[in-house]
Order: sequence, then structure tokens, then C-alpha cells
Amino acid sequence: MSRNGKKPAVSVKLDDKQSERDHRELRIDKVGVRGLRFPIQVRDRTRKVQNTVATLGMFVDLPKEFKGTHMSRFVEVLNAHGNIIHVENITDILQELQEKLHSATSHLEIEFPYFMSKKSPVSRRESLMDYVARFDAAACGRETDFVLTVKVNVTTLCPCSKAISKHGAHNQRGEVTVALRSRKIVWIEEVIEMIEASASSELYALLKRQDEKAVTERAYENPVFVEDLVRNVALRLNAHPQVTWYKVEAENYESIHNHNAYACIERYPEVRIKIKK
Repeated sequence: MSRNGKKPAVSVKLDDKQSERDHRELRIDKVGVRGLRFPIQVRDRTRKVQNTVATLGMFVDLPKEFKGTHMSRFVEVLNAHGNIIHVENITDILQELQEKLHSATSHLEIEFPYFMSKKSPVSRRESLMDYVARFDAAACGRETDFVLTVKVNVTTLCPCSKAISKHGAHNQRGEVTVALRSRKIVWIEEVIEMIEASASSELYALLKRQDEKAVTERAYENPVFVEDLVRNVALRLNAHPQVTWYKVEAENYESIHNHNAYACIERYPEVRIKIKK
């Protein structure tokens, strides 16, 4: 009995079910948390910092002898780096996941909106365009693999429709997704510019009437199939000196069909081709 008349608190040992042995003899490749939102900082091409909010996934492998992993430790590792994740810390986070969860491999996926300031083609009105960027990083021991993915919406105009129609041609919004590995950093802006230059026209957040006229006419003079779109992007990636692998996907949300058009190219570029400006 304590001086204040109360019984002292008794320390209760809690069962650690995750650390119990599992007898099914099946190793799990990735286990962890997904859908975690957290502030991050990324650098743009001008070396300025852009603050945004990412949706994260954090995973490790689980040896066959363990029943489960300790999910709270993933969040502990994340918060150990402060209130904001800096992209430069990705390798450190992967290493700490392996150490804290006693795993051989670790994985980190980070998806976030990325903003660029764009001026409309004629009125030169400035506005912010949003894109989707994603980092997928994996580590096995000290070896790290990193994939950058960028999604960009564009306009495509059908070459066949233009060729056979007496008036006009149908167009649609297309979504292009580029995933790549590189020897050195490839800026998100570089990937966006390659994609937008490969379409019938790029998109803008703000267009006045004179801008709308210019964009519509540009698309009409530059028709591309979905096949043209992925090939145009692939040629630019082939010409990039730092890119070692890429996957280009394009999906056109058709305006006169009740289905979408899709194309994909995946390559390890070997021949470097110069693109004429």
C-alpha cells in the first residue's frame, strides 16, 4: 500500500502475437501499411523546394517463421524524420525499416500532386497545372532501386477522323504514364515536357478565347493516334542520356466510342537517337 492509500500499479506483460512462430512455411514478400498521408518536400528543376502532401505505402518482407510484423514501427520510422519527409531521406528510411523490423528488404511508395506554373499560349495568363508524380523505392541490404513515375493529361486528335471527315475531327483527353529508371536525376519537369511535346496539344488550367482557338487549331494540325503518342514519348526517352529503363502507357478516353484506346511500350534503351527540335 502506498502513502496515499492506493495500491501501486502492477506491470502487466502483454502478449506479442506477431513474434509467435508460424508453421505454414510461407514467406511474405511485402507487408506493411498503405494509404498513409504525410507532408513531403520535393525539389524542382530550379532547385527550389515544393511542399506537397503524399500518400505513402511502407513495406518489408516477413520471414516464414514469423506470424506477423509490427505495424506501429512503420509509423515510428516515418515520424523519426520530423514533420516533413525530404526526398533525400528515402534511402535512410529504407535502411531504418530493415533495421527496426529485422527484415532483408524494404519498400517505400510515395504518390503526390506536383504543380507547375504555365502560361497560356496567346494571352500569356499564368496559372498552376497539377500533375501526379510517384516514387517507388526498394532496398535489399544496401542495394537500392528507384523508379520515378509521372502521369500527364494531354489532348489527342484522331488522324483517321481528320482524313475522312468533311468537317472537323474528334479529339479526346489522353492520360500518359511514364515510369523510368535513370543513372542520375531526371527532373519531373523534364518528363512532363517530353509527354506534352508528344501529344496533339498540352492542357492548361486557364484559357481565354484566343488561347482556346490556338490550342484547338494546334491539335487539328498535329493529329496523333494513341500508338503515335507512346512512340513519340519513347523516342524522347531513348534520346535522354540518363534513362536506363522506361515504360510508357497511354490511354485515350474516347469521345465517340464507349471504350478507351490504349498502348504501351517498355524498353531498355540502347540506341541513343537525337530528336530534331
